Amino acid sequence: MCGRLNIINHSLCKIVSDTVGFNFYSDSNDNLCPSETIATIVESNQHLSQVNMRWGIQPSWSKRLLINAQSETVATKPTFSQAFAANRCLIPISGWYEWRKEGAKKQKYYFSHGQALPLYMAGISYYGNNTQPQVVTLTTKPNPLCEQFHHRMPVLVLPEHINAWLAPENSQANLSSLMSAISDENLCVTTS
Repeated sequence: MCGRLNIINHSLCKIVSDTVGFNFYSDSNDNLCPSETIATIVESNQHLSQVNMRWGIQPSWSKRLLINAQSETVATKPTFSQAFAANRCLIPISGWYEWRKEGAKKQKYYFSHGQALPLYMAGISYYGNNTQPQVVTLTTKPNPLCEQFHHRMPVLVLPEHINAWLAPENSQANLSSLMSAISDENLCVTTS
């Protein structure tokens, strides 16, 4: 699910900057992969700022990189619960890719905002001693549009809910409504 991202270009960085109130910058990357560095938005001391993180974590018990967590269980699973409670973040993106088997081949699809605006993907972050911070993105059950292509989709936080998502005092109960699929009308899908 959602193993490739399209990271915003410079014109969308301006929109993000205006939305979050600081100068957000991200290099463009139309095929960002797990383990690569991604620009995130975090809250610290009641101020929003940017932290560049590595996409994915590899706990000692896992043989592979974990890049996604399910929104339905993120607050209770030991691997994710502490980060969810204390270190929520957002990843501004232009869109993401999914592949669907069609006949003998797989077709790549690109999901983006219907009005070419940034999407704010929900994540949780991990900070270690002397290591680059790491991020895991959250997924949820898909809306009807996305369901045609995959059984999960990213948790996307609308701009008006950015502060609520990032506020450390908000509990799972306060955030549960933000962790479901956004409306179809906000998204469009094209072949890639």
